Amino acid sequence: MTADPISLHRSPYEPSWISGFSHREREEQAVDTMQALSATPRTGLVPWPGLLLAVSLITFWSPPTTAQLAIVPTFAAEGSDVVMRLRNKPPNAESYVWYRGIGENENNRIVYIITPLKKTFKRWPIFSNREEHKDDGFLIMKKVTLKDSGDYTVVVHLRNGRKEIGFGRLTVYEPLRVPTLLASKTTVTENRDAVEFTCYTNGITTHWLFNAVTLKLTDRMKLSPDNRVLTIDPVRREDAGSYQCEVSNPQSSTESWPVELNVKYE
Repeated sequence: MTADPISLHRSPYEPSWISGFSHREREEQAVDTMQALSATPRTGLVPWPGLLLAVSLITFWSPPTTAQLAIVPTFAAEGSDVVMRLRNKPPNAESYVWYRGIGENENNRIVYIITPLKKTFKRWPIFSNREEHKDDGFLIMKKVTLKDSGDYTVVVHLRNGRKEIGFGRLTVYEPLRVPTLLASKTTVTENRDAVEFTCYTNGITTHWLFNAVTLKLTDRMKLSPDNRVLTIDPVRREDAGSYQCEVSNPQSSTESWPVELNVKYE
């Protein structure tokens, strides 16, 4: 059932009779009630249904909260340089403090950036001499390793004494190697034999190609849960041809050398 858009914002104390009002009727009732409130003497009484409706509509009209500060999720190949960027960065920031992990753990503090001075860059316990900064509070990491993968926290201190906190993740991948494709047999007999192709890779995802185009699976084909093993049982003459596995991670993709399958039939 589709919910009334107004009901999504309804106060838990809103009486059931209010739900029957249309959006315009609610607006008109709220205006009338607010006018009555301003015109009623201090000793006068205001009808409670109208008062509840006014409160409900004031809640409904409340402006949205400020967008949440966050570290943009970042993907990188091992050995590359990355920039950890911020989303919804607040204005009037005085300093940025970066931490490894979730939360403000002093033992995991990386750097402390003071923006008005711009050149101030304090190093902390897990600073590795591979970190640099930008004047906008972004963190630069040189020659990232697999150990750099994980969660990060940034704390932004504002001029009014307040602070905002954001979280994000860096994921570092090994350089993608060309996969190796092996077949249990390369010459088979139709309707008698089965064949199994295995793709050896350090990639994240695996797709299969047949004669250089995406393989269309039939009811005789089965993939392993990780998509790295393709089984055809039984084999038919239309299965003869060139097979490859294409692997990828968020940074790149590559293909195996082709393996030819020959099918004998009478």
